Amino acid sequence: MLEKEVINFERTAIVGIVTQNQSEEKLNEYLDELEFLTYTAGGEVIKRFSQKMERPNPKTFMGTGKIEEINLFVKENDISTLIFDDELSPSQQKNISKIIDCKILDRTNLILDIFAQRAESSYARTQVELAQCIYLLPRLSGLWTHLERQKGGIGMRGPGETEIETDRRIVRDRISLLKEKIKTIDKQMGVQRSNRGAMVRVALVGYTNVGKSTLMNAVGKSDVFVENKLFATLDTTVRKVVIKNLPFLLSDTVGFIRKLPTQLVDSFKSTLDEVREADLLLHIVDISHPDFEDHIASVNQTLQDIKAHEKPVIMVFNKIDAYKHLTIDEDDLMTEKTPRHYTLDEWKSTWMHRLGEENALFISATNKENFEEFRERVYEAVRQIHITRFPYNKFLYPDYKDAIEKEEE
Repeated sequence: MLEKEVINFERTAIVGIVTQNQSEEKLNEYLDELEFLTYTAGGEVIKRFSQKMERPNPKTFMGTGKIEEINLFVKENDISTLIFDDELSPSQQKNISKIIDCKILDRTNLILDIFAQRAESSYARTQVELAQCIYLLPRLSGLWTHLERQKGGIGMRGPGETEIETDRRIVRDRISLLKEKIKTIDKQMGVQRSNRGAMVRVALVGYTNVGKSTLMNAVGKSDVFVENKLFATLDTTVRKVVIKNLPFLLSDTVGFIRKLPTQLVDSFKSTLDEVREADLLLHIVDISHPDFEDHIASVNQTLQDIKAHEKPVIMVFNKIDAYKHLTIDEDDLMTEKTPRHYTLDEWKSTWMHRLGEENALFISATNKENFEEFRERVYEAVRQIHITRFPYNKFLYPDYKDAIEKEEE
């Protein structure tokens, strides 16, 4: 008989603050996402803590009274990990660790940990390790003890290096080594990209967990790993896809997230090169998520950061099968209508209408709803890029409807 695998989730508590720039509603959204991140990393959130402050306390992030309250809860409930929604400075992390006896992590550290779990290829592991080392360097406090010994004997006496200086040197050397390794792999990936010839390149971009890999599998008949967790895809997958008789390259890239650590954007530069070098972007949006408009803004900001915001984009609103809107009773005169009460048709008549029919699609990748419309729109966009590049090839690829008629004949 097969034994059931028992997964032991770490007992965790999460912490955030309400400030002038972050309302209580916005904080709850971030904490929901942080809870999902914690679950993805292997933790179970037992409690949330929040506090209203003008700005974070430079010493302990939260006020002293709230820190004592958290400390008491951690002791009484056997909490092993405390996760803060914002990035902690090295001194804040050190001061909190002195008061609260458990693992102290921030959002950046948590995302890096998930990336470390998910990294499959040698390249992804190198990128994650580089990001971790950059994050770790200012936070060292004798963590790497005994990795290297000072030499003794004649001519070696004197002040020498302190333990912390030795540790820093080891990490700096490691960062230099990883950067060189990434340069080498960047060259290899550049050669791979140049070997793909002049085929049109299409990249799937979007927030994490919006269904990019599911769509990739549906369009490209691939077997990309899919899971309802954040950052299920880390390694870029590129597949040759043929719609009717038109071939093109489709790449599935790492998902973006709000408050994405800057060191991750830097170390994942080459993975994001797939987006930079694409001819067309399919921006996938999970329309069933209540904060999907925020997600769109985060993705657009990241695209701007990597200088890929001027490329042609088709907005693909996915998961229409899971979309549910709030309703207001007819006799309810108090509740004000908000975007969360919009039906799909009402959404289509908002700013989405201004995108134009050609630049906005509504599909379900799982149920393949409106899939023919999706294939037609992608075919036409790729065909347009192809015949602009090779005008003499125009007769090879007819309009989508003509291609269907030819098939039927």
